[in-house]
Amino acid sequence: MENVQSSKQLAPIAAEPGLVNSVVYRAGRKLVNIPVEDAGEWARRPGHVVWIGLYEPKHDLLLRVQKQFNLHPLAIEDAECAHQHPKVEEYGDTLFVVARTAQMVDGRIGFGETHLFVGRGYIVSVRHGASRSYVSVRERCEAAPEALGHGEDYILYAILDFIVDNYAPVLEAVIDEVEGIEDRVLVKSLSSDDINRLYLLRRDLLRLRNAAGPLVEVCRRLEHSNVLPIDPVMRPHFRDVTDHIRRVQSEIDTLREMLAFAFEAGLMVGQTQQTVIARMLAAWAAILAVPTAVAGIYGMNFKHMPELDWEYGYYLIICLIALVCLGLFWWFRRLEWL
Repeated sequence: MENVQSSKQLAPIAAEPGLVNSVVYRAGRKLVNIPVEDAGEWARRPGHVVWIGLYEPKHDLLLRVQKQFNLHPLAIEDAECAHQHPKVEEYGDTLFVVARTAQMVDGRIGFGETHLFVGRGYIVSVRHGASRSYVSVRERCEAAPEALGHGEDYILYAILDFIVDNYAPVLEAVIDEVEGIEDRVLVKSLSSDDINRLYLLRRDLLRLRNAAGPLVEVCRRLEHSNVLPIDPVMRPHFRDVTDHIRRVQSEIDTLREMLAFAFEAGLMVGQTQQTVIARMLAAWAAILAVPTAVAGIYGMNFKHMPELDWEYGYYLIICLIALVCLGLFWWFRRLEWL
């Protein structure tokens, strides 16, 4: 009977908005594509696992999935609106997991969410916002039937690992941009655009840290869950995800320090340039003060001034002004003010 039904379902399932895939696996191998309405029946069969992938689904599609697995209404409500913090909650015999995704979108770090319903014999993934498709995760799982034989435990691990691994390209993009800003800082002071960019990057990195950090607690709770005990063979995999998250946190902290250094270095370069300009202006002002002072003295037009009647007085004053100005210029050049 099962073989007859399987042969029926081998026909492609009609595309439906919000429904990415709905597949049954047995013993780690893909068995058949199924409609949502048959998911509950397949999930209750021993040795079978149903994986339903959704992307920004409509309310009626979520209700149909809820009906198949008897999902809690509060979890469905959370999965419908993508404004949740990373967490894991227990609803009866189902785990509800929320993880934040990230990828570069138009030069900014775009954030999304993935909501996972995990129960015995099924897993439902719901994606919102900026997130790479899980098609590659599905292909990787199907290419390793022995690992996929661990069922929903392995699929849950694979999705979380994929989410954390996708933080790396985001951090690499930020590192490249920060290094470019640092190189410009050493040549000239930061422009207003550079300062605005540094501020936005620091803010985005803080949001990324807030998105990644709670996954450490999520993995810990999953590893010790009583509702859906994780296969002991799979527990080291969740600890590996935790290690990846901690490395991401460390890289984020390093990047934020680099951004702070770039900002401070930019300010120091700007202050240095202002100091150089101020010294130069002060040096020229001192040089110009000499002829100004002499001209002021001899411009007072007193009648009895000894030098006025001297034949060489004018030439002497001009030479004296030139010598003093040249002396000041030489001195300021030695001080590197000019």
